[in-house]
Amino acid sequence: MRSQTRQFPSAPKHLGRCLAPFLLVVLFAHEASAQSAPESVQVGHRRKVVVSIPHRKLALIENGQVRKVYAVAVGAHTSPSPSGSFEVKTRLVSPTYYHPGKVIPAGADNPLGTRWIGLSTKGYGIHGTNVESSIGKAASHGCIRMHRQDIEELFADLQVGDPVEIRAAADPEIKSIFGDEPADRARDQVITSATAEPAQQ
Repeated sequence: MRSQTRQFPSAPKHLGRCLAPFLLVVLFAHEASAQSAPESVQVGHRRKVVVSIPHRKLALIENGQVRKVYAVAVGAHTSPSPSGSFEVKTRLVSPTYYHPGKVIPAGADNPLGTRWIGLSTKGYGIHGTNVESSIGKAASHGCIRMHRQDIEELFADLQVGDPVEIRAAADPEIKSIFGDEPADRARDQVITSATAEPAQQ
């Protein structure tokens, strides 16, 4: 019995020597994953939206590659879309339409459709529409309209802070994304973000 009782005190020391390397490996693995996490977030966030007013198209670009191109409606000649650099400020599901003297709740009659992506210029955004036939035309009050399925897909991909470029002319970047400007389409009039007079659509 005495020889057995002398062995028990040494057991914890032996167990500690076995567990120490294992605990160190777990600790180093945890620290390594914590350090690499911010890098993966930064890499995954490199996306932007580019809108070509003359092409009446929108492209979602991720990591420098065009992921998808959508047909859109842009501002009418009397209420042109602003051109410039913006960013996503708000994201709303089933938005309510507000206009002086008029409030339209979410539903089939709502001019904003099912999604609103608000830009950093007040009153302007990318949204759905209750007039699907306007897509591909210069027909809005300045906002960028999309088909319902397209806006819901784009909405799911974007986050607040993502950059949005709206271009008035087919510059080299626009041509590389959308091709040459359509020959049968007169150049749409635009206003810059500095002179924009926003009107919520």
